[in-house]
Amino acid sequence: MVHQTVLGQQDPERGVPLADDTVYRIYSMTKPIACVALMTLVEEGLIALDEPVAKYIPAWKDLGVFAAGTGPYMTTPPERPMQVVDLLRHTSGLTYGFQSRTNIDAAYRKAKVENMFGEHDLEGMIAELAKLPLEFSPGEAWNYSVSTDVVGYLVQTVAGKPLSQVLAERIFAPLKMVDTGFFVREDQRARFAACYDAVPGGKMKLQDDPATSPYLKPPALESGGGGLVSTAADYLRFTTMLVNGGVLEGARILAPKTVRLMASNHLPGGKDLTELSRSLFSESTNAGVGFGLGFAVVFDAPKTLIPCSNGEFYWGGAASTAFWVDPVEEVTAVFMTQLLPSSTYPIRRELRTLVYAALEETNG
Repeated sequence: MVHQTVLGQQDPERGVPLADDTVYRIYSMTKPIACVALMTLVEEGLIALDEPVAKYIPAWKDLGVFAAGTGPYMTTPPERPMQVVDLLRHTSGLTYGFQSRTNIDAAYRKAKVENMFGEHDLEGMIAELAKLPLEFSPGEAWNYSVSTDVVGYLVQTVAGKPLSQVLAERIFAPLKMVDTGFFVREDQRARFAACYDAVPGGKMKLQDDPATSPYLKPPALESGGGGLVSTAADYLRFTTMLVNGGVLEGARILAPKTVRLMASNHLPGGKDLTELSRSLFSESTNAGVGFGLGFAVVFDAPKTLIPCSNGEFYWGGAASTAFWVDPVEEVTAVFMTQLLPSSTYPIRRELRTLVYAALEETNG
């Protein structure tokens, strides 16, 4: 451990200070965990990256690509079937309703596809998506989406167990991640942080009160794309496993070559996100950054204009949480807070600058 600090309030409304073991909503930092779980199944030969998704979701066999309409829709056939790899790298043609860009985004919102605390479980979500067209033909573009929720569905389908059980058995228990799960347990409630929305004028508005939060009970939808809660210590164990090449304290989760495969740019044509992205979600410019199997990957460090290494991979969550893994420097960092949206401050850029400067000072 090079640096650890705890600053601010866990619950400003009640004057509760932040602690080492505060529990946070990690939102999209759930995605790398779900993708690692899928890759453990790939290593066992139970599923392959080049298989069609329709092999596991027969109802998706005839999904078309949106052409026009607000429902019913005019569609065209995709240029090729959606593959498992498209889900991991967000080239599936799926989307997120919160992006509010297209008729398909609107359809997602109307169907409440992404609502973890609504009526749909994972099977219900998959059934709703079967009714809606794709945004584009798989492999044509990159679009941040519910793809990783579908990864979670594949994990539980192939493993034959609920997603929460698979994650517990394959990742959380071996890595001793004792505070990570899809809801806040009774013994964790006193440590659960408040979550805030940023509002004009540099102020904050309470978005989710930890005393009444829906996270206090198991959700209807176990979201592999954004449903987990965790602590800084737990998530650091996960990222340390990755920086170690798939192992932590004798617990082997993935083979080193699998981690390297995940941390390679898988965007078609070797392009970066600025060339293929249709999403409007990030505080990062993403020049020189591609996407691997579950997280962004730096492959042209000078283009990013921030301190980093080629091969570095990272992601963050909607409430401004962030992590990255630098296999060149053998460094990983985890940052937790609870402020929506993640683009409020350039957290990832500033963190890298500060952390690498601190490392140089320490090494010196």
